[in-house]
Amino acid sequence: MSIKNIFPILLFLAFAKWSCTSAEQSSTTTQMATTAYQDLDVPTFKAKMGDENIVILDVRTPEEIANGKIEGAIEMDFRNNEFQKNFHSLDKDKTYLVYCRSGSRSAKACKMMQQEGFTKVNNLLGGWNAWSK
Repeated sequence: MSIKNIFPILLFLAFAKWSCTSAEQSSTTTQMATTAYQDLDVPTFKAKMGDENIVILDVRTPEEIANGKIEGAIEMDFRNNEFQKNFHSLDKDKTYLVYCRSGSRSAKACKMMQQEGFTKVNNLLGGWNAWSK
């Protein structure tokens, strides 16, 4: 077999290896995306509150919480400079139900938690505004 005959075969094998590696990386990226926090509507959030190992996390300010909160929620003000330090003390094996006033800060909190290795994090869509209706 001459070099001219082997070159197309080597080129094919190199392309096949590259394709498989790309598919594996794509699969890993997809798996990582599926571990992202979930947005839950009020009925789903309420239903999930009955599960085991649940922690409800209220990331609103003390002034907002003064107007009411979900019973049993841990208060951890997202706007406080100590927020990120404080959530590091939380158990990563628990499932977190996170809410704020409208769902924006809690979504940011969920994303931060996820980046720090929390794998079971859920955001209440519409936040306290949706909950209290």
